[in-house]
Amino acid sequence: MDAHPPVPPSLTWRPLRTLRKLLGTALALALSLAALMSVPVAASAAPLTKILVFSKTAAFRHGSIPNGIAAIQRLGTANGFTVVATEDAAAFTTDNLRQYQAVVWLSTTGDVLNAAQQTAFQGYIAAGGGYVGVHAAADTEYDWPWYGGLVGAWFSSHPATQQATVRVEDRSNVSTSHLPQAWTRTDEWYNYRTNPRANVKVLARLDEASYTGGTMGDHPITWCQNYGGGRSWYTGLGHTEESYADPTFTTMLLGGIQIAAGAKPADCRPENGYTTLFDGTQATLNNWRQAGPGGFTLADGTLTSFGGMGLLWYPVSTFADYSLKLDWMMPGDDNGGVFIGFPDPQGDPWKPVDAGHEIQIDATDADVTRTTGSVYSFKAPDLTLRAAALKPPGSWNTYEVALHGRHVEIFLNGVKINDYTSTRAISTGYIGVQNDGDGADINYRNIRIKQDGTTVSDLARGRPVTVSSVEPGSPHAGAGAVDGNLTTRWGSAYTDPQWISVDLGATRTLNRVRLNWETAYGRAYQIQTSPDNSTWTTIYSTTTGDGGIDDVTLTGSGRYVRVYGTQRATQWGYSLWDLNVYGT
Repeated sequence: MDAHPPVPPSLTWRPLRTLRKLLGTALALALSLAALMSVPVAASAAPLTKILVFSKTAAFRHGSIPNGIAAIQRLGTANGFTVVATEDAAAFTTDNLRQYQAVVWLSTTGDVLNAAQQTAFQGYIAAGGGYVGVHAAADTEYDWPWYGGLVGAWFSSHPATQQATVRVEDRSNVSTSHLPQAWTRTDEWYNYRTNPRANVKVLARLDEASYTGGTMGDHPITWCQNYGGGRSWYTGLGHTEESYADPTFTTMLLGGIQIAAGAKPADCRPENGYTTLFDGTQATLNNWRQAGPGGFTLADGTLTSFGGMGLLWYPVSTFADYSLKLDWMMPGDDNGGVFIGFPDPQGDPWKPVDAGHEIQIDATDADVTRTTGSVYSFKAPDLTLRAAALKPPGSWNTYEVALHGRHVEIFLNGVKINDYTSTRAISTGYIGVQNDGDGADINYRNIRIKQDGTTVSDLARGRPVTVSSVEPGSPHAGAGAVDGNLTTRWGSAYTDPQWISVDLGATRTLNRVRLNWETAYGRAYQIQTSPDNSTWTTIYSTTTGDGGIDDVTLTGSGRYVRVYGTQRATQWGYSLWDLNVYGT
């Protein structure tokens, strides 16, 4: 939040954060150095120095194993760590294993360790060791339940080697941050006996529609987890010899080794129950609205800011008691932020500043209450923890912002770095992401939320907006309905055409729709119904809406009802703050 518009006299109390741009080059450099010097030395992860590659097979042997060993040795040479390769299970002793930060099980198969060796390896993991499983590592040690938990899932079957699309779910993880959202490649695609998602952080999954022979539906293919005192990273890729000459794959493998070794931070906690608010598609971006100048472009699932200061906010619903997650990246010394707990901004990006809170992104601000991980101007992060968890400019980071009542917790790449109880009324409100100004470039992607005990309606996963209210004689309100009023109005449209919709939960015969508008100006709109949220039929149309309250008598049926506006009524767009559907 560095680039501010001209400050009105009534707003002169607001902190200006453009010092580096207003001061000369020398002073700007001095401020940056002072900021860096003010951050305590972090207890950073130990550098990666030595790993063991284990490739013993007691069943099928993959011809790609030599290629894999050679590729990992090249990674070691290029990245300053030693690689010891063995097929001798006698290496699995307590004394020998403790010299390695991670052990790579490279397409092992069958029963490869005896009981004493299993005990030694289990103790190694319990002491904080790392495990990397590649491909057939999941086709190993079926009679050892602890190992099955470590790898995450055991192999079940596979179709013929073929091309498929990998959908990357976590694009901030060091092993997958370089990958496109959809990654097309050829491999032998494993089906697993169980779906590991409940217990691991899924980094990538297979799109079973892109190939033949998938049997899982939801099909994780690469994941990580914290397990038994240590760390585990697994990928089902790596069957073919060509894989180990592919820098895209070997970069992923390097990241997996670094995570397992504890040399790079990674949030490997399972992630379940989240609803996607922005998944990198235009369909979900259409749900968002821009308040103030500037905006965002969309490419490869990523929002990139331009201009400002403005705010991209999510008007579908207010949220309370939630965990909000998103990925962000600054190319350099840039600026942005995540806003929580604010009312409808009505086009003014200052309203979220005044009423909500900004979770700041700006690593070099000299004021520690306005740097990355701070509740902007209210509380600084734990700088030691932040320094250990933070990835440098050009790398993707993940925020989790947990809000319960007025209690705010901030996690950076899975590490809690801030804890604050607000004096503001932020318990319920909207969420948004900031575009701070020209030259303060910021990128966001993969925005998702989980509310305690509630879920966002399925319609909120993509356009249109979903909400309704309960009125006497009107049993047909959508899930998560609220009763609108002028203070808590929920639907605002800023572009033409636009719509607001409700899922009635079942097909209904309709006889009346009542709409409350923000103003009394006329407007053009249609009321449409659909059986499937795809094919729409117009059952009412007007070009002279009465404004204020429109009480429409009509005849129609459908599960979904939407108000389709084709004319903006106010400077803010039209704002429909109460929608009621009646019928049988």
